Amino acid sequence: MTATSSAKTASQIPQDQWYRATWADYVALRDRPSPDRIKLAFNEGWLWVTMGAEGISHAAVSDLFTSLLFFWAIQHPNQAFSSLGRCLLERAEVRASAPDLVLYVGADYPQWQPEEPRQIDLDQTRVPDLVGEISDITLASDLDEKKHLYAALGVPEYWVVDVRGQRVFAFLLQENGEYLICDTSQALAGLPIALLDETLQKLAQGTNTSAAAWLSQQMTTLSKEQP
Repeated sequence: MTATSSAKTASQIPQDQWYRATWADYVALRDRPSPDRIKLAFNEGWLWVTMGAEGISHAAVSDLFTSLLFFWAIQHPNQAFSSLGRCLLERAEVRASAPDLVLYVGADYPQWQPEEPRQIDLDQTRVPDLVGEISDITLASDLDEKKHLYAALGVPEYWVVDVRGQRVFAFLLQENGEYLICDTSQALAGLPIALLDETLQKLAQGTNTSAAAWLSQQMTTLSKEQP
């Protein structure tokens, strides 16, 4: 496919698929004034664009998993956590993405300063400890192209939350630069990934707030059991 032009209208931009483009094309879309929500990803000459509001299932799971991060922080008050979900991560000219979940563990997390760009510049700050994608209709890409993108950025842990399959694929970055599936989180040390699967199943039986309440109870129990 040929590269897109920054002059293209929204209807002319390929959506929900990777297509050939330049970094300038990405920047033009990133900075264009628009009332519509737009989600972008860029990886070495390939661009992904999604426009429009998220669906009900995606929103419910996204809110649930963001709550999970806050519950974990409450259970571990001596550790600093910063949740920056949906913020753009950029390594200029090469890669960019806005994961649904972005977690920094430790005190050295990015903080915006006046006159600075709104996105996280990975040439100036470290990568997050954990990123995740809520996969409602994007599972194939999240387990393929997005996984390679985050591995290339050096993100230590990556989650793909399969909304329809009610399961979480969790990966840890290995020394060879590739992800290997895991059953326990590293960023949220000691958190079993199976507990996240159970939480998604609870969501299928009720609301995301009832599933969150159940998860909070499980985390309290887990915290008491940990040394």
